[in-house]
Amino acid sequence: MALATKETDSTSSPAARFAAELRRSRRARGWSQVELGRRMGYSDTLISFIERVKRPPTPNFAVRADEVFETGGTFVELFRRIKSAALLEGFEEFADCEARCRKLRSFQTGVIPGLFQTPEYAAALAAASVRRGSITQAQADERVAFLVTRQHRVLERPNPPIIHTVMDESCVTRLVGGPLVMARQLDHVTMLTERPNITVQTAPLTLGELVPFTFPVVLLTLPDRSVVGYSETNSRGYLERNSTTCAAWERDYDQLQVESLSTVASLAMISTVRKGLQ
Repeated sequence: MALATKETDSTSSPAARFAAELRRSRRARGWSQVELGRRMGYSDTLISFIERVKRPPTPNFAVRADEVFETGGTFVELFRRIKSAALLEGFEEFADCEARCRKLRSFQTGVIPGLFQTPEYAAALAAASVRRGSITQAQADERVAFLVTRQHRVLERPNPPIIHTVMDESCVTRLVGGPLVMARQLDHVTMLTERPNITVQTAPLTLGELVPFTFPVVLLTLPDRSVVGYSETNSRGYLERNSTTCAAWERDYDQLQVESLSTVASLAMISTVRKGLQ
């Protein structure tokens, strides 16, 4: 039995526009949620969730909707707008490069790097953005779903890349999601360092001005051995392809590795913070 459908404001977000168009198209055909689900190959419960903006659509759902309604790409375009709204401008291009890279070096400030985040930690960060009114709940859900997919593409693929991450001390000490979520997050980081391709260092706050970056940086070595960089602000991401700029970032990153705590000392710091959360 289909759940009752709650009308959504189609102007409130790209996800709401997708929901409104799905509901309008379904009603124009005189189909119930059960009938649409049967034709698309999905449950009527999922149809209801998407129409009420309780769950984001997937790429396959959008493609199937265009096929069933014969709308020639309307739902795929609406889905693209959802992803564009949920993610920082420029981030998808970076994620595509990240999924192909052979080596990944990163410096992170403030929060645990995305590739290492647990779903609960990521959800806590997204929920805070919802409370601030920066994004909608549908966009928050899409961010977390995209992160999980991104992690799988990079960490679980055959022959995963060499990953070296330097985290600012604040990434470890900043409490996100409460003690339980943070404790599990630090356990997860420690567990990941047991993989032979992953190395983690921490940069203590006492380094002060010796830290060469004042913003998060990622350096990706691609299959053709070229290097691209990535950084971001609160409003957008930026993929850096200029070889001179990337070379300068590489030099600064090498210096950062030297100045930061060793792997053993870094794990000891994480362990000490973890024990304080018990």
